[in-house]
This record gives sequence, structure tokens and C-alpha cells, in this order.
Amino acid sequence: MGISKEISYKLEHLILEGGLAPGQKIPSERQLSTKLGVSRSVVREALHELQARGVIETRHGKGSFVASIVPESGAQGANSPLMYLYQGHTRTLYDLLEVREQLEGQAAFLAAQRATNLDRHRLTRAFRALESTDPLSNARPDHGFHHAIVEASHNPILVHILSGLKNMMLLTVQASVSNLNPKEDMRRKIMGQHRQLYEAIMAGKPDQARKVATAHVRFVRQTMKEMEKEGDELLRIPAPEDLADLLNDSGSP
Repeated sequence: MGISKEISYKLEHLILEGGLAPGQKIPSERQLSTKLGVSRSVVREALHELQARGVIETRHGKGSFVASIVPESGAQGANSPLMYLYQGHTRTLYDLLEVREQLEGQAAFLAAQRATNLDRHRLTRAFRALESTDPLSNARPDHGFHHAIVEASHNPILVHILSGLKNMMLLTVQASVSNLNPKEDMRRKIMGQHRQLYEAIMAGKPDQARKVATAHVRFVRQTMKEMEKEGDELLRIPAPEDLADLLNDSGSP
């Protein structure tokens, strides 16, 4: 890794840690040069790399600022800033799963309260599609099941937030499918969690639905984290051609 790439990585890490927030001005080239102990030309090259990836944006006469890393709906493909961070920083997978745990828990709670007959029909169809798909390649129906729950929450803000992160959420599901589903005991446990979640919503039990939803995502996150601690190398990103197929087909749940 070249020096400029090391500097851009450090700045990305600072953004992920919250040291630089969206909309916050980046220190000047001179300040970064002094702080990081490198030449201004190296800093300038690193900033250009971050700008090209959409992580920072330059405003004429004002300087460089941290861009919003959360993609707008319709701008969340393989070249989004958050996708670059996901590919380059191992913690981003767990950050996304923490977000899923909270938001999908609330979505399940609301869905159990508010689901209409049509919502229940769609949820049943999504659950049956998940059950009938090969568990070693079921990222899309898995995501489709969770998406049906979000839509049944009838909270437009929640739907909009998770729709804006659809590709990133789909990648967390793909990571679970790639790393956990090949293990029979894990596969059986996850399918059992999905069934419990489905049944709680269909029965109109909001507290139970939230409990199961949060426990499910927490189990996925903690299990993959434990695997890495034990030395397993997680598959976070599919092969380029598979990634393109996965994301290009994400217009539907």
C-alpha cells in the first residue's frame, strides 16, 4: 500500500470512528501534513482519492468536507462511498448489522401491530420463498423476507431509510449466507429464528416479534465476530461477477 493510500485509509477510519462527521470540514492540507508527518503532496493525493470515491466533497473556496456516506435511493451501487468503506474496513459489516438489529427489531414490532391482510399475504409468500430456496444461495429471498416485514411496519421513514441502504443490507445477508449457512447447525438455527419471527408477526405479538428480530440479527453478528476471533476468514464480498448480479437484481426485494 502506497503512502497516499495509507493516509486515505487513516482518514476513512477516522470518519468511521466518528472523529469526522458528515458535513464536517476536513483539516487543511498543511494541518494534515503536520499531524500525519507526511508531505502536503501526499495529503493532496490522498484527498483526491477520497474525493474520487465520494467519501469527501470539495466546495470551491471553502475546502473539503466529509460527504454523507449513506447513499440516496437509486445511488447505492458498487461505487457508493459506503460500499468502498464496506470493502476496505472490516468493522463496517458489524456496524451495519448493529443498525439492522435496532431498525429491524422496531420494524417487526410495528409489523405485528399494523400488518394488514395484504401485508400478511406478502409476508407469507416471502417466508415460503425463503423456505423453498437453497440455503446456500438464498440471500435474495432472505432479504426479501426481512423487507416484507419492514414494509408491513407502515412507517414511511423506516421504509425509506432501509430502502436507501438496501444494497448494503443485502450484503450483510449475503455474508451470513456465505459464512453461516454452510454449517448445518447454524443453518437450522437461523431458519428456526425466521420461523419464530414470521409466527410472532402473524400472531400479532409485537413484543415477541421485536425480541426475536433483534436476537436473530445479534446472533448473526456475534457468531461471525467469534469466527473471526478464532481465525476464520470471513467472506464479506462475493466475486465481482456475483456481486454485480446481486446488486443489479436488487430493484426487487
